[in-house]
Amino acid sequence: MFIFLSKKIAIPNGAQLCCSSWNPEQGWISCGGQNGLLKVLKLESAPTKDGKGPRGIAAQSNLTMNQSLDGHAGSVVCATWNANYKKLTTSDENGLIIVWMMHRGMWYEEMINNRNKSVVKDMKWSSDGQKICIAYEDGAVIVGSVDGNRLWGKEMKVELCFVEWSPDGKHLVFVTKDGDVSIHDGSGNKLSNMTLYAVDEKDKKYKIIGLHWYDGCEGHVSEDAPTLAIAFADGKVQITRGRYDDSAVLIDTGVELSQVKWNCDGTVLALAGTQTSRGASGDSREFNIVQFYDPFGRYLRSLKVPGSKIEALAWEGTGLRICLAVDSHIYFANIRPDYKWGYYSSTLVYAYNRPDQVENCVVFWDTHSDERYIKYVKSLVGIKAAGDNAVLVSKIVNEPQQQLGDDHAPPVPPKQYSLVLCDTIGSPVESKLIDFEPLFLTMTPRHIIAASADAIYVWQYRTTVSKLSSDSSSSTVPSTRGGRERIFYVDDSQGNDTESFRYVERQLDDPICAICASESWLVVGRASGMVHCFTLPHISLEMKYIVPCRPQILSLNSNSTQMAIIDINGVLTIMELGPSSGNQNPVDAKILPFEKKDVWDVMWAEDNAELFVMMEKARMYVYRGLEPEEPVLSSGYLCSYKDLQVKAALLDDILASPEQTDKSLVLDYETRSLRDARELLENVSLSDACDYIQDHSHPRLWRLLADAALEQLDFAMAERGFVKCGDYNGIQYVKRLQVLNDRIKQKAEVAAYFQRFDDAEALYRKIDRKDLAIELRKRLGDWFRVVQLVQSGIHTYILLTDTY
Repeated sequence: MFIFLSKKIAIPNGAQLCCSSWNPEQGWISCGGQNGLLKVLKLESAPTKDGKGPRGIAAQSNLTMNQSLDGHAGSVVCATWNANYKKLTTSDENGLIIVWMMHRGMWYEEMINNRNKSVVKDMKWSSDGQKICIAYEDGAVIVGSVDGNRLWGKEMKVELCFVEWSPDGKHLVFVTKDGDVSIHDGSGNKLSNMTLYAVDEKDKKYKIIGLHWYDGCEGHVSEDAPTLAIAFADGKVQITRGRYDDSAVLIDTGVELSQVKWNCDGTVLALAGTQTSRGASGDSREFNIVQFYDPFGRYLRSLKVPGSKIEALAWEGTGLRICLAVDSHIYFANIRPDYKWGYYSSTLVYAYNRPDQVENCVVFWDTHSDERYIKYVKSLVGIKAAGDNAVLVSKIVNEPQQQLGDDHAPPVPPKQYSLVLCDTIGSPVESKLIDFEPLFLTMTPRHIIAASADAIYVWQYRTTVSKLSSDSSSSTVPSTRGGRERIFYVDDSQGNDTESFRYVERQLDDPICAICASESWLVVGRASGMVHCFTLPHISLEMKYIVPCRPQILSLNSNSTQMAIIDINGVLTIMELGPSSGNQNPVDAKILPFEKKDVWDVMWAEDNAELFVMMEKARMYVYRGLEPEEPVLSSGYLCSYKDLQVKAALLDDILASPEQTDKSLVLDYETRSLRDARELLENVSLSDACDYIQDHSHPRLWRLLADAALEQLDFAMAERGFVKCGDYNGIQYVKRLQVLNDRIKQKAEVAAYFQRFDDAEALYRKIDRKDLAIELRKRLGDWFRVVQLVQSGIHTYILLTDTY
């Protein structure tokens, strides 16, 4: 994932903010602060007049609501939304609670309550919006219904800090000032204390800064994904699978934490706080930071935020933005999630979670025919696609009894990972099992490569022989023998056979952090900046380079002479790959004089080694060499780049309604050279346009020139265009046109070439050659039109009989 700050809103009069909350359904943002400050904001993207402007996060967002709510006298310290019933509940430092409702576009007080005894420390609505639990500092707990009735109250006789509902609304979790976490039933009766694995409970020097239990309303990324996160001030975090979990996920962020919050589908956990860094001179400096982790504790990304302290953090319902309350400002950051998706052979494959399904739903969408095929995959880990196939990677948990049997058989690991090769409709073609978790995955039209932190698996699922077979179907079906497999550790110089290799996990000081591959090379990036280059299909270490960064994304150009590198800070650089030397001693990489910040994706053109496209924040840049074209506002994910066209999918919009796909969400962007060439061919002479195309040579441009020359019956220029783009059939077609001795016949043939068959027929009839019009329709198989033409003039019985 990638994240960047996108907007900043200042609070009037410099009022300090204390809390913030984002309504996940309607998009309202509440922010409370000192001196009774309470505002409700709403950010919306303004649609363009023609409806063809940028969409998603690339669109300009404006404040469509900015209402100040009067009612609190003290600092507003707590705000929570009831999205189901469109209510806002707030509380201030004096213990005053106000429930707000919207009427005719304005927010009004609906209910007011004040115990006049203690301050409210936390308030939470249940996931269905039916009940609210209010926890007071003095230990009092009140649970009320959405209509304002009090359901029950209880005195806990301890100082409370936080409260949280279980996803089903049947249990409550309370956190005390002393750091105890207790589980209670729906009536407030204590059931047990939670075990805190991240800290020493006997020490009691720890402080809990928050907890958040994902409610599961958007489904789960995995059946065993943890959902209950408890964060401590010293930077420790524990994530459990509910109330009881002996295998809790533990995280040490190294940050003095102040906020913890799941996104709305439970796939990313945001942890905000303050981090201290020491400079070269030994002086220390504090800065605000937000760290992002997946449910299994894997670090995803960090975001530095200006200001003194992050007082509140809230997610947008789509998970594409967060807001941060810092001092007297609200900062907004846009997020580019790591979706599970791929694009191949006009098919877009993507995965999403459904609340009613344990398995992940995988959709294979033919973007041309608009047909969709749905598969369900349990514990899906990743998706990659290339050529005519996609691979689905899923986790398999082996039961202990499966490991019993033949004493001489190798033990079955408790977890394995399945790689399933699929065609364009999602039908399985071949599958393989590996013993390590594929943290990194890449795919080419012939190879699938999976890597853990220390090992690499290479599956050659398609061979050159099958490509050259006389049977045309064999070029689209992988080898029935299952292909060639190799597996090796990253420090090895050659691949090993999978049957003789036994994987044993190792903790490396320099783990793998990125991989990429082309038809002939496999490149592996390591955390230290070391880059290993292996040959394909025969695995052999040929070169080692050292780059001055930690790579996160690697991408090879079409002839494997250059490689794009995006590091963990989002900085894009380009390095040159020299010819294979066989020298395995590390050498410094030759980095080209090019650098771009805030980049989250890059793709090289399939048909030109100098062209690439990259995504920087919400802009798309197309490069020829190192020269950029003007940027295009876009939030699309790059699918393919060929024929001077970039295809991008608006996955944010697609996954917002994954069951209702729209072809308009897959866009084609033309490069400037293609647009300019088309404009020149329309407005200037062919020779002038040819000069421009000669300077920006590309097969797509030469084909445009050939087509334009055919329209003007300039056969010499058309032949030159076909020669330059390597179209042998086009060359033969031009020669056949030159043989014709009639200019109108030539125009008719050109019209037929461009599939303007009615125009071609009209030209033939214009010169009274209905026989040629009939012959044209016969070649097309349009027999109904043949009958009409035969019956409209002098015809023979034999011709009419042959037609029927």
